Amino acid sequence: MDSREVLQFVDEVVYSKTGKHLNDLQRGIIEGTLKRQKYSDIAKDYNCTTGHTKEVGYELWRILSEIFGEPVDKKHLQSVLERQSNLNIFLGNKSNNIINCINFGSEQPNSIPDKSQSVTSDFQQNNNNQIKREKINKLRYFGLTDEQIAEVLELPLEAIKWVEMKE
Repeated sequence: MDSREVLQFVDEVVYSKTGKHLNDLQRGIIEGTLKRQKYSDIAKDYNCTTGHTKEVGYELWRILSEIFGEPVDKKHLQSVLERQSNLNIFLGNKSNNIINCINFGSEQPNSIPDKSQSVTSDFQQNNNNQIKREKINKLRYFGLTDEQIAEVLELPLEAIKWVEMKE
């Protein structure tokens, strides 16, 4: 992945979790970190203090740690992103997968549907499911079998095959 693809991936993951896109400084911290730059160098590039850059960086690492379910920091960013971007289509807590509708969200599913959910929420869910289907298909394009995809994503094989049937 080049830096543009990495930034796009991280932005999509952060947006799916927080509803906010990365700002310029956050993007600069990710890019600078991957180039092994110090916070002071990144701060100079973005005309801000080193302290402010560190604060934004620490908050970004906290968000990414929560999203990926593993510690993320300046030293481990590259290895975490390599693992997550190659193997991960789920964007929340692994223990809360709803297999029959391929919802990989981080919130516990409601046993009784909440009638107060907005149309926007339904649209976002449909959009997220479409993105997940596209990612499963991308893994297939790279030559992974459904069995391999299921193993990598820790999902039942039927969940992966369901994506194929829906298309």
